[in-house]
Amino acid sequence: MIAWLASVATFASLATGPHVAIDTTIVDTVAHARASVTSEIDTTAAVDSSRPHSAILEHQEFFTFRSDSIVADTAQTTRRPRAIEYSDAYHTRLKIHQIGAYLMIPLFVTEYVLGEKLLTSTNRSNGLKTAHSMVAAGVGVVFVSNTVTGAWNFWDSRKDPNGRARRDVHSALMLASDVGFLMTAASAGNARRSLSQARTHRTIAISSIALSAIGSGMMWLWKN
Repeated sequence: MIAWLASVATFASLATGPHVAIDTTIVDTVAHARASVTSEIDTTAAVDSSRPHSAILEHQEFFTFRSDSIVADTAQTTRRPRAIEYSDAYHTRLKIHQIGAYLMIPLFVTEYVLGEKLLTSTNRSNGLKTAHSMVAAGVGVVFVSNTVTGAWNFWDSRKDPNGRARRDVHSALMLASDVGFLMTAASAGNARRSLSQARTHRTIAISSIALSAIGSGMMWLWKN
């Protein structure tokens, strides 16, 4: 009986021992595989988690680039010159101004001839003096008209960049000529008293005529 029990125990130990060893190996293998799979999953998740961030950065750079382009396009659009519209009154004043410039030519020539006769003639008749004064008055009327129409149109065209330098130079010359003609008129009374004063009067008049001729001629020759 004892021998039978011993044999049974031995058989049991032999039967259970290998199973336990096999079960332990299987558990270790499964645990190792699970750890490997978990590591791969974590790595994949880390890689995948970085993709949205880079994509967001790419979109941010894209939107930043697009917004800068839009701002640049808008800035370029705002720099485009606006169309300047002139009224019918502007063109009417311009026509009057141009007619006055043409009238100045015969008036200047006539006034110069009459002034030279008064200066060199020994017999200064009243008719010659009256003619000289009337032509001088005509010059004054035309110059006032051209000053008003020119200054008015100069103000209306102040926002137009086209031909601005041309208008500025013309206006400066004509204003200087206006001052010269005022001085000419002021010196006319003294010109009747002495020959030297008459020559001074003539010098001022010729200088004013020269400035006016240059200012008018540049408008005909200097185009926009």
